[in-house]
Amino acid sequence: MTTSTAARRTLPEPLRGPHFGSYAADDVSWLLTDLSDLALEAPTEQREAAIQSGRAHYAESLPIEYQPSADYQDLFAVALRRSARRLAHAVGVVTDLVLAERGEDVVLASLARAGTPIGILMRRWASFAHGVDVPHYAVSIVRGRGIDVVALRYLAAHHDSAAVVFVDGWTGKGAIVRELSAAVTAANAALGTAFSPALAVLADTGSCVETYGTRADYLIPSACLNSTVSGLVSRTVLNDRLIEPGRFHGAKCYPALAHADVSADFLDAITAEFGAVVRSVARDRPRVQRSDRRATWTGWAAAEHLAARYGITDLNLVKPGVGETTRVLLRRVPWRVLVRADARAEVRHVLLLARQRGVEVDEVDDLPFSCVGLIRPGFDRGGHAA
Repeated sequence: MTTSTAARRTLPEPLRGPHFGSYAADDVSWLLTDLSDLALEAPTEQREAAIQSGRAHYAESLPIEYQPSADYQDLFAVALRRSARRLAHAVGVVTDLVLAERGEDVVLASLARAGTPIGILMRRWASFAHGVDVPHYAVSIVRGRGIDVVALRYLAAHHDSAAVVFVDGWTGKGAIVRELSAAVTAANAALGTAFSPALAVLADTGSCVETYGTRADYLIPSACLNSTVSGLVSRTVLNDRLIEPGRFHGAKCYPALAHADVSADFLDAITAEFGAVVRSVARDRPRVQRSDRRATWTGWAAAEHLAARYGITDLNLVKPGVGETTRVLLRRVPWRVLVRADARAEVRHVLLLARQRGVEVDEVDDLPFSCVGLIRPGFDRGGHAA
């Protein structure tokens, strides 16, 4: 029995739809442990207080799923119609960059869950434009805790680790880019593998990576919602009390939200535009590939500047870009939202969420992003703002 065969027999198996999540089984294999039967949700204020006080890590529990209003759902639908072709173009560019630079035998490993719809779209583009069947897995990475090493063992046991490309939706400050680089480098040394620590993203708004579809900070509609645009799967969970050694990081599935699930709508709307962007992708991919794509870390620098301006001592409370701002409003305790005046039309869903949650919106002319979300600092142990 080969070492690879022995390793496979001791590793857990992936989760797949329709038994876990609403994505089709061939769209993605989730390298996750199913925690659907556990009550992991906590009120937002209690979670925020525990996180900021250091009593708990954000990945040990889950926020209560935001249920969008009818107005907000309408905004999502309008945003998807307006952005589908632009997103299809970005999907084509980033996928073609990956195939050109890493070869057609690549394996996609999306960072669950924001990266997973993007990984599915990249897989679909590879099939549509090149007739290439690219395997796609979803893996967990947790800021401050690293990537799921059991998931890396699984990938190395089933594929050439050097062929794996990590995928995410967007960048903000670049915290996950740094986390991935450090965690993969350490895992390679421990496991004897050859995973690349590089990350490919649809939108590199923070200028943190070299493989991307665009660097423009515009709305990716999958950032608008939680599980109902991500295959009914929660954000990933890493809690040592719940996950035994040798198991993947965990997540929940929310079948009770199936009536509101727009995961397939998001994917299909963008896939339907593939034919319309084939020529523009073929024109633009070489131009992007030849350009200076070195990371300048503008997102990190902007976060440091804004933290100083607003008296915030923890950089984790500053979330630049449309995607990260939306997450603040959906999952954290927002303090205020900063919006560039000429970007208000692009971030209408952010303005609606801010109004619904009673969050102050400041117009800031010199923002390098469309918007920035600031998490309320100074929560005490009782869950009250200082």
